[in-house]
Amino acid sequence: MPNKKRRRKRSVNVRNLLIVVIGAIAVLGIAVFAISRIFAPREPEKPAVETIDPAEAEAAEQQEESAPQESPQSASNETRVSLFLSGDGLLHESVYEDAANADGSFDFAKQMDRITAVAEKYDLQFYNQETILGGTELGLTGYPVFNSPQEFGSYMVSKGFNLVSTANNHCLDMGFTGVTNSRNFWNAQSGVLMQGTNTSQEEYDEIAVTEVNGMKIAFLAYCENTNGIAPDYNWEVNYFPGYEEEMLAKVAKADAECDAVIVSMHWGTEYSFDVNETQKSLAQRLVDAGADVIVGNHVHVIEPFEWIDGTPVFYAMGNLISSQIDVENRIGMMAGMDLVKTVNADGTSEVKVENLRADLHYTYLEGEYPELRTNIRVYPFTEMDDSILEGYQSTYEEFKQIITSMDQNIQIGGV
Repeated sequence: MPNKKRRRKRSVNVRNLLIVVIGAIAVLGIAVFAISRIFAPREPEKPAVETIDPAEAEAAEQQEESAPQESPQSASNETRVSLFLSGDGLLHESVYEDAANADGSFDFAKQMDRITAVAEKYDLQFYNQETILGGTELGLTGYPVFNSPQEFGSYMVSKGFNLVSTANNHCLDMGFTGVTNSRNFWNAQSGVLMQGTNTSQEEYDEIAVTEVNGMKIAFLAYCENTNGIAPDYNWEVNYFPGYEEEMLAKVAKADAECDAVIVSMHWGTEYSFDVNETQKSLAQRLVDAGADVIVGNHVHVIEPFEWIDGTPVFYAMGNLISSQIDVENRIGMMAGMDLVKTVNADGTSEVKVENLRADLHYTYLEGEYPELRTNIRVYPFTEMDDSILEGYQSTYEEFKQIITSMDQNIQIGGV
């Protein structure tokens, strides 16, 4: 038995020794690992990763794309005013007699509704009242010394015409009484600017201004002559011969005070399709003074269009309505455009003309001179056919060429 006990005791000692050795090795390994971690270079910490739902990511991307992007253009504030231009309201005896009703009233709608319907969509509508609206109390007369019913003006105002020139060669046909009656009539029309004839120095000195869509627009009108009839007062008519510098100074003042300046000029050589040198020279000077739009009348036919340094110049629009016999006197021009004001982020502003276009219209009538003409109707060429004017399509092409003969940078059609 004793030997057996010794063997058991010896085996126990070996096991304990093995445990100690293994424990020492483990401690040594742990120590080595700890030392290596202490002195090993550290890796940079990685940012936390956020998990995003794919549907949420797509929605966020679409929202970012639809958001307005900041740019110099989007930082601007843009204002638009639409403008319609037309020619002479030349009321021969045939015109108002054709419009007269048995009860003494007048129906100009049957003559004019087709053309005024084109103009009604515009903010500002211009025409030249070629014959004085002295009213029936002075006695209605036709060529060569005119006096016309004020009902024509009332009709035009009812259709939206709010820029009216009375500066023309017939404005003194009824003397100062005619001027006074006309001025009183136009002054009573709400929202209408009439320029060209005056009943006081104050009216002559005034710069007529209207505000549309937040844009201040000045309107001036001048004429070349009054058929040799002298005014009673030097402020009665807005002449430009001999008063060019005064006129240009007024345009410059209007330009400084307003966003845009529209100038009506009654000038040119009657019945001539050609622009004369006075018109060309004065148009440039008006542009230099600050005119943004120049509209001409007087010659009873249309004349060419021209851009001058960004300003559209219509040298002559022709007759809006008349009872003249020759076809070329019954073809008139109309024009449409947008006046665009841009206010930049730095507070500066500029005005330019966009969407400029022109088109033609025709006055149909029946009867021959010297008899009174009847059934007078003004048609846009878009509503024409051969029963109104035989060969109207070739006539249209011929007169389109007149508009663009000096400058082709204008759209024909779409007014």
